[in-house]
Amino acid sequence: MRIDRETAEALVYGGAILGGGGGGSMVSGLVTVHLALSLNSPEIISLSDLSPDSLILTVSAVGAPAAREKHVKPMDFVHAVQMVMNELDRPLAGLIQNEMGGFASANGLIQSAVLGLPLIDAPCNGRAHPFALMGSLGLHKKNGYDSIQAACGGNPFEGKRLKILTRGSIESCSSLIREASIQAGGLVAVARNPVPASWLAETASVGALKHAIELGKASLEAKRTEAPPWEAVKKRLAGDVFAQGVVTKVELETKGGFDIGTVVLDSGPELSFLNEFTTLDFEGARRYTFPDLITLFETATGEAVNSADVRQGMQVVVLASRRENLILGAGMKDVSLFKRLEEVLNRPIIEYACGGSGCCDR
Repeated sequence: MRIDRETAEALVYGGAILGGGGGGSMVSGLVTVHLALSLNSPEIISLSDLSPDSLILTVSAVGAPAAREKHVKPMDFVHAVQMVMNELDRPLAGLIQNEMGGFASANGLIQSAVLGLPLIDAPCNGRAHPFALMGSLGLHKKNGYDSIQAACGGNPFEGKRLKILTRGSIESCSSLIREASIQAGGLVAVARNPVPASWLAETASVGALKHAIELGKASLEAKRTEAPPWEAVKKRLAGDVFAQGVVTKVELETKGGFDIGTVVLDSGPELSFLNEFTTLDFEGARRYTFPDLITLFETATGEAVNSADVRQGMQVVVLASRRENLILGAGMKDVSLFKRLEEVLNRPIIEYACGGSGCCDR
């Protein structure tokens, strides 16, 4: 389907909800979709419309949303795709997003508009996630897979402009891209990991774009009728409006290319985040744990709020939904990635994320 303004904006709003505190700025997402629509008519197609051997490329942004020196231009995302295309022995058939989020769900629309490549409704993950390997379609477990990754970004007037193309194991390439984001001031545009469409059928989040659009439309319709958007979203996600309150404490540190911190509400809940909200504790007990979705809505605007944008004194609603209600990719089944998350946050994760639910492959 060709993307019109209503659908594009719904994709951004729904993506921001599924970002769960990460996935980039909704403001940036809206700017992106409007720019893309001014250039051309981006297209979304179903995975079933492609032949199994069609070549697909992932697009993403890597870095810390709160980084003060981040600088990425719209054409940087196009250039990253072109850098990878120059390394391929056959044409690309389409693009997929790495994750959902206020910007991440819109990422790919400008590339589609400029390069004439459709977006495939099979992103790597149907929510946002902190680590690149969580959006790598399980390729880090595929013996001998040759990853190609390109990154572009940075402010040339501050000596931070860079372009990098790397090829090798996914782990090595992803580490280099993360370091590139730091050197570029906090954020880079990325294209990576060409795969045949057949690989997506078992590893991607097929239908997640449609899911985001439906959530966004429900949220926007609620706003138009002055109803609480979180109530409309709650129904579609089979979620729980867990708490409402005023933010009394925010701790945020940008470190190693990530935003890391905690948010505390006067009504008692404490949330930790590594870009995305990762844990929700209340009255001394764990209530939700990534990849469960934890999303904050600002009551004044009715919009989802990223972890980097939460401020003391903000009135918020906490919406949460279990992972079973989301469309998740293969990266959400690797216990080693949850172990890394546990180590960075210094909080128990695995026993909640992987304990007895069949979520993780050990």
